Amino acid sequence: MAHIADNHQVQRATDAIKAAPVSNTKSGGPGDGTCSDSSRSAEEGSYCLIKSVKHLSDRGFTRLPDRYILPASERPGDGSGRVKLPVFDLARLRDPRQRAAMIEVLAAACRDYGFFQAGGFSALCAQVVNHGVAREVIAGLLDVARRFFELPVVARARYMSPDVRAPVRYGTSFNQAKDPVFFWRDFLKLASCQPLSAVVASWPDEPADLREVAARYAMANHQMFMELIEAALEALGIACRRSLLGELAAGYSQIMLNCYPACPRPDLTLGLPPHSDYCLFTLLLQDQVEGLQVMHHGRWLTVDPVPGSFIVNVGDHLEIYSNGRYKSKLHRVRVNSTRPRISVASFHSLPAERVIGPAAELVGEGNPRRYKDTDYATFLSFLASTEGKHKSFLQSRKL
Repeated sequence: MAHIADNHQVQRATDAIKAAPVSNTKSGGPGDGTCSDSSRSAEEGSYCLIKSVKHLSDRGFTRLPDRYILPASERPGDGSGRVKLPVFDLARLRDPRQRAAMIEVLAAACRDYGFFQAGGFSALCAQVVNHGVAREVIAGLLDVARRFFELPVVARARYMSPDVRAPVRYGTSFNQAKDPVFFWRDFLKLASCQPLSAVVASWPDEPADLREVAARYAMANHQMFMELIEAALEALGIACRRSLLGELAAGYSQIMLNCYPACPRPDLTLGLPPHSDYCLFTLLLQDQVEGLQVMHHGRWLTVDPVPGSFIVNVGDHLEIYSNGRYKSKLHRVRVNSTRPRISVASFHSLPAERVIGPAAELVGEGNPRRYKDTDYATFLSFLASTEGKHKSFLQSRKL
């Protein structure tokens, strides 16, 4: 169960932050826009979990605090390149006459890009108007996510926890307990394992419609994931995929609501560092503000947001299960100085206790096993002990 700070702790922490003076001038404290030493001590003391870029933004910071300034070698750089991801048409996948062709499209996207675009309501993929998640469900979730991050800090802070294992967790940065430099993001993690009825009651009760809206989205999102993973297993030639699909129907998933406020110096920081995802597939929903970048042929390329569509990327689990045939891709998030950005990432995989390794059909003479078996507990232990950026966990599982 998530560690929930009691109301007295939250209020004391909030009062300490409100009382801390803020310098927004060049002649301010040594942090070039951070709080003074005394206020920094108050913020980073017993209740350091209260840190929130939304809170900093709301307080009117006009200079980037030192804690968010990346070393020069890790800053975003130019990053002016753009990419149009392959479009995967779910309507054609559902057509028996076109399914084989779309299986090939999916296989190529997983193999060559690690990312693709599924569904949408724009002219780019106008054939797909029903990818399993209705327009009003998509709009509703983005709206309730935005309203959650607009709640007073006291309400959000009820769900703060340093425990990466917590099923419901509000926090900031990437891996807050281990990040030497913080990232310009706040998040709310919601465990969304099946059946949903077992977890929804633990989700925040503010805004009042969050549970209902997020549950409706989670069900439709999981259905789309099942269609995509079934096609991916078919593309890999997995003979016994029916039993695996049965496990996935009751598998582990989580929804991550992300808030990237406008940043005073987006050239000095990132919303998220380069990383891959620990799952089979990630399904990303985003508003109309760009920010997602993928590493392709050694360059960071910005993905153009397409309203109503999902970005789908291969996770570390699928790279392991495919024995390296499909690759999880490094991606990161840039921020900007004028517009806040909201995104929702849904991570899907097998039940948390299930061990995963390369599929037997994909290992043999001339194609040796390339990865160790792993499970979710191993990943969480790794994440609790290190930053977890880049593809560091996956590297630790390679033979």
